[in-house]
Amino acid sequence: HGCAVQRLHVPDAARHRHSRIGMCGRFAFYSPAEATAALFGVDAAVEVESRYNIAPTQFIAAIREDEDKRRELVMLRWGLVPFWAKDPSIGNRMINARAETVAEKPSYRAAYRHRRCLVLANGFYEWRRSNDTKTPYYISLASGEPFALAGLWENWKDRDSDATLQTTTLITTAANDFMTPLHHRMPVILRADTADDWLAGSNDLLDSVAERTPPLQAWPVDRRVNNARNEGEALIDASGDVIR
Repeated sequence: HGCAVQRLHVPDAARHRHSRIGMCGRFAFYSPAEATAALFGVDAAVEVESRYNIAPTQFIAAIREDEDKRRELVMLRWGLVPFWAKDPSIGNRMINARAETVAEKPSYRAAYRHRRCLVLANGFYEWRRSNDTKTPYYISLASGEPFALAGLWENWKDRDSDATLQTTTLITTAANDFMTPLHHRMPVILRADTADDWLAGSNDLLDSVAERTPPLQAWPVDRRVNNARNEGEALIDASGDVIR
């Protein structure tokens, strides 16, 4: 991207004015799905379109284990609808699950025990608040490689029509040192080794996930990403200095 590398210093006061209520609400996945899925032990058979502004309620590429413990690539709607929900609209509010409480929350605990998944990504967006302005930043691995976000999935069945809806939510955790100047929360980022632990049902992984996060990089991007209708590669172009 040809931008200077800098360290970001943010006054403590600004650090505590949080934007987007602790959510990871947008991300991008544009690497070839077949090659990315192979990193996580899957022979992909699903066409996945490159997207740079993935938003809640859209269908996203995820890896999960089937009943025979074989990994499969599937498309899941972003916004978890618990199997017991009367109405799928609850999913619009269930785009993230907090790592600190996911094991106990009624909405998530069954999925946490039995239905984990990996959501494929190249990067995600967070909005850094400074005074009255919010600047979107695109955050990715310093290596530039795709990665997985820790997720849960559910299978919801409409009692009237018998139609089913498969949905997912992303796990968030407290920001690590790199992310803190940008936002107080971050998604749980997994590479192949930690992804194996997550799918295998590890209960300790979320306790140490901040330390196990691979090195990240970030840069500010154009505010056009604020509108979920905007799409395209230009959305991740740097509009300022790269932070590493």
